[in-house]
Amino acid sequence: MFYYLLKYVLLGPLLRLVFRPRIEGLENVPASGPAIVAGNHLSFSDHFLMPAMLRRRITFLAKAEYFTGPGLKGRLTAFFFRSAGQIPVDRSGKEAGQAAIREGLKVLGRNELLGIYPEGTRSHDGRLYKGKVGVAVMALKAGVPVVPCAMIGTFEAQPPGKVVPNLHPVTIRFGKPLDFSRYAGMEEEKAILRAITDEIMYAILTLSEQEYVDEYAAVAKERQAAAKGAKERRFPRAPLS
Repeated sequence: MFYYLLKYVLLGPLLRLVFRPRIEGLENVPASGPAIVAGNHLSFSDHFLMPAMLRRRITFLAKAEYFTGPGLKGRLTAFFFRSAGQIPVDRSGKEAGQAAIREGLKVLGRNELLGIYPEGTRSHDGRLYKGKVGVAVMALKAGVPVVPCAMIGTFEAQPPGKVVPNLHPVTIRFGKPLDFSRYAGMEEEKAILRAITDEIMYAILTLSEQEYVDEYAAVAKERQAAAKGAKERRFPRAPLS
């Protein structure tokens, strides 16, 4: 109930008014039946803009940190995501990944839309990063199509660390569904999973026209953070007098 209250009364109309998003290829999202919508992830606002524009309900796998934050802000965020029917995902290890796949398959088993960001985390610089193979596993195990989606302009509207979004044009572009039935029963083949995931990421790249980086976003973020820390240790800031 809260999901539809947000979509049609509280948040959806506000998002449409503020961002005036342009929607392309909405007809590519199946009107019924299970499917995966796989998109790039540029901004916190992605979680709200895409669901607000889709005719059908979509359930996202959201990082567990949104449900465990401290203080009043953390409790409000957790309440918001739980009330909207989003699923917390622990990203800390292999077993955590398997749990996420099981939860995603439950959504697809109910003939619903599942939203997933194959990059696994938000892009910190606006580029598109290498996808993780969980999306391929779910597509094969559930036997469902994958609809590529590109969020365009949300990085400029709300880059990492910005709380209040900028007024910037946003486009949400859906591509034609990708059918991987030719690989049925091959979800244990690593090479097949990698090939499927790369095909999905290429479809997203074609829609978004981002620069592509053949590296996991989390790895790039860690390297950037390490380099920043080393620089600060080498050139410490002078204490304020």
